[in-house]
Amino acid sequence: FLCVGDCQLHAPCGIQKCTTDFVSFTSHLNTALEDFDLEFCKALRAYSACTYRNSKACRGNLVYHSAVLGIGDLMIQRNCTKDGPTSSTNPEMTHDPCNYSGHTEAREHQGGEKTPPPTYLFCGLFGDPHLRTFKDHFQTCKVEGAWPLIDNNYLSVQVTNVPVVPGSSATATNKITIIFKSYQDCTDQKVYQAVTDDLPAAFVDGTTSGGDGNTRSLHIVERVSGKYVEMHARYIGTTVYVRQLGHYLTLAIRMPQELVMAYEESQDLQLCVNGCPSSERIDHSGHLPLPVVGRLLPQGGAAPPRSVYTLETATTKCHEKMLVKDIYFYSCVFDLLTTGDANFTAAAHSALQDVEALHPRKEHWHIFPRSRGGAVGRDSKFFVSLGLVCLILVAFL
Repeated sequence: FLCVGDCQLHAPCGIQKCTTDFVSFTSHLNTALEDFDLEFCKALRAYSACTYRNSKACRGNLVYHSAVLGIGDLMIQRNCTKDGPTSSTNPEMTHDPCNYSGHTEAREHQGGEKTPPPTYLFCGLFGDPHLRTFKDHFQTCKVEGAWPLIDNNYLSVQVTNVPVVPGSSATATNKITIIFKSYQDCTDQKVYQAVTDDLPAAFVDGTTSGGDGNTRSLHIVERVSGKYVEMHARYIGTTVYVRQLGHYLTLAIRMPQELVMAYEESQDLQLCVNGCPSSERIDHSGHLPLPVVGRLLPQGGAAPPRSVYTLETATTKCHEKMLVKDIYFYSCVFDLLTTGDANFTAAAHSALQDVEALHPRKEHWHIFPRSRGGAVGRDSKFFVSLGLVCLILVAFL
């Protein structure tokens, strides 16, 4: 139609938003808690203020008038005063900004639409060294020296690897540096560093937490003195395990996918994200190379001393800890034949335990070597070929 004179668009009645906010403010409250009445009254006052702001727009709305009457009754029942503090009308403020799990709820509340729960990813490094990427790809790499596992806008993790035995291209981790980058009011930048025989239960500045000590948005927990620590970063929904087994370190991490992918183009060299460069790979499409007489053949040199383990004894040793013959089992056998160090059995076993503790999808816990057709299955030909080669070599010794 035509509008004569000054026309004003009528604002829609916002009673539904008022009611939704009230439900959000009170849904987490427990009547058994000491401060229930206080918090409930704050929510009622916020509800009442919201209805007052909508009084003109909702003048003929029956739901609105029912809500006003209901608020009055509840305030009388709970002995709430009309004046006093109110719950925040900003939905973001009803959630802990230093708790990542609450971020989705806040966005959901603000947008009014249901959003899927965050997706978590897992990465692990152990042995000499075996890498499980965020994409659940399993690789065995050389990567001697310092390499970035993770480098995004929230977290940096760098590992240093050293040769395990003379004449072998296999290495193992003897140093881990983790940087939790500063984030809003949740934490200042915190650096953690572990080296062989020095696995501290504190950051390099001597503290054990970041930000406000009461919120514990970032803190370290020592599980086994000098051998196993956990780092929990609530503000980015991230958990990190660092262990020392024998002379070397292992690492496992769970992190939300959206944060894992928050990095610049210049930060693309991340082993956990993109795997090892092809030039650094020891395995071939998941299949580990065959140690000759218990060792890897050196490049153009004489074979190093024989390992104390044979294929049979290494298989038996690893089977004591790991009943499922997945890639962790195969990695254990590979490490024993390569190094002769039984601590690598414990490393493979604990790495699998870390997967079971941190990996969000149980059906992906176990990884099996790929067949030639590319399918993953239990009937790997890995040990068949390994056994035949070892038998042939032994016959010529």
